[in-house]
Amino acid sequence: MPDAPLSATAGIRRSAPHGAKSGRREAIRDPMQHAWSMTGNGDEWVFAPDGRRFWGRFGAAGLLVHHEELGVLMQHRAAWSHNGDTWGLPGGARHEHETALEAALREANEEAGVPAELVSVQFSSVLDLGFWSYTTVVVLALEPFEPVISDRESIALRWVPTELVDELPLHPGFAQSWPALRARLVGADAGGPATDIRSPQPRA
Repeated sequence: MPDAPLSATAGIRRSAPHGAKSGRREAIRDPMQHAWSMTGNGDEWVFAPDGRRFWGRFGAAGLLVHHEELGVLMQHRAAWSHNGDTWGLPGGARHEHETALEAALREANEEAGVPAELVSVQFSSVLDLGFWSYTTVVVLALEPFEPVISDRESIALRWVPTELVDELPLHPGFAQSWPALRARLVGADAGGPATDIRSPQPRA
């Protein structure tokens, strides 16, 4: 499908002062600084016994950014990338000793300019294959911001209303996980309990 321009950008911030807070949760700060200091690059393929390949020597993580009015921040992946020309979440390989939260924040900042000080963790979901894992970290955007394409992995970045995400040609992995993530996202918006990022629950 053709790319569309960023939507609902009126009044959206490009940057924000430190110390932004929400009435319900406090913004994330330190994990981004720690993530940038990580060593042990995980950028390589891991192969399953059946020959399938998965990106990230130490696993991978992605950031699902949700804003109550704008919806979900989606990334149109470059055609050359694995499962390219599909829509998914900013994310990538974890570095050695890097937590899933740190990796998700770092990758989202590198690929989409997501400001760590303007998001707050709601819950996480893990796909664990034994030899490789992928963690989806779901965060609430404390206020609107405009994502920025900052590397060649993104064709476009767009805020998509939650109910319209299914209409995009989704990355296969995200398409499989989205129904459960959406259900939990709706529950979190309604004030349900959040999942601790240090003890994520396996994805159904």
